[in-house]
Amino acid sequence: MSFSAPGSPPPNTPDLPPSAVPPMPPVPPQAQPYPQHAYPAQPAYPGQPAYPHPYPYPAPPPPGIMLRSPHGLATALTVLLSIAGVAALLLTGIRVYLWSLMDGLVKDPLKVKDIALARVDNVTAVADGLQGMLWLATVIVFVMWFHRVRQNGQVFRPDAFTLAPGWAIGAWFVPLANLVMPFTIARQTWTASTQLAPDGSFRKVSSAPVTAWWLAFAGSQLTDSVFSVLYSAADTPEQLRGAAVVGAVSGLLTVAAAVLAVLFVRKLTALQSAKAAHGPYAAA
Repeated sequence: MSFSAPGSPPPNTPDLPPSAVPPMPPVPPQAQPYPQHAYPAQPAYPGQPAYPHPYPYPAPPPPGIMLRSPHGLATALTVLLSIAGVAALLLTGIRVYLWSLMDGLVKDPLKVKDIALARVDNVTAVADGLQGMLWLATVIVFVMWFHRVRQNGQVFRPDAFTLAPGWAIGAWFVPLANLVMPFTIARQTWTASTQLAPDGSFRKVSSAPVTAWWLAFAGSQLTDSVFSVLYSAADTPEQLRGAAVVGAVSGLLTVAAAVLAVLFVRKLTALQSAKAAHGPYAAA
């Protein structure tokens, strides 16, 4: 009796001539679960090493991650951000009105009626409550969209990221780090979603929408925190007047952040749609 190496044809025997040995069945080609585009070795992003080997596009992502359209969430987010921007503009007007009342109270207390003071307090409370509920809905949808485009970026270009996909959600809830980490994820997702040049070289698309949105958003959050502290601690008309100025600035920054967020969301969604539909290379 003799043994053959695994995968080798059976040995010839006197009872079974070579011509009678059945051929080995052909090896089926490897299944391709994703649509493929020719994708050469990747050029390095600035400050990162090149991807070491050619790989098909989209690259097989980790289990459970696949391309998913962000269009529906982007549309809902556009509507919510637009409404939130209008609400922030109205709240800014209320804070300007508060400033005018406090300024009048400081200059001539007899000219400001008690009913006007009561009215501005009631309107401010109602406006703050409505904006809080609207902003909560906007934040939930935004984080869902942000996580989805981050996962798509993982499929497009897994070597573009320094943080795991889960940080697209968790980064927003880490004190102080939430002023930096979401911006880093947004910039890396933007880069991963950008098509290469026709010759396969790195093609930079201006990330100004990302930077402008983040500066306005971070500024609105910081000034709103300062306004909340000043408004809660204010005991005199002078202090309320100063708080109202900070609140008005915060409101204007919130309006700007909402507008710039719409531009950022729509542009990044368009970049991912183009890359998913047409492959890794931009048209000449």
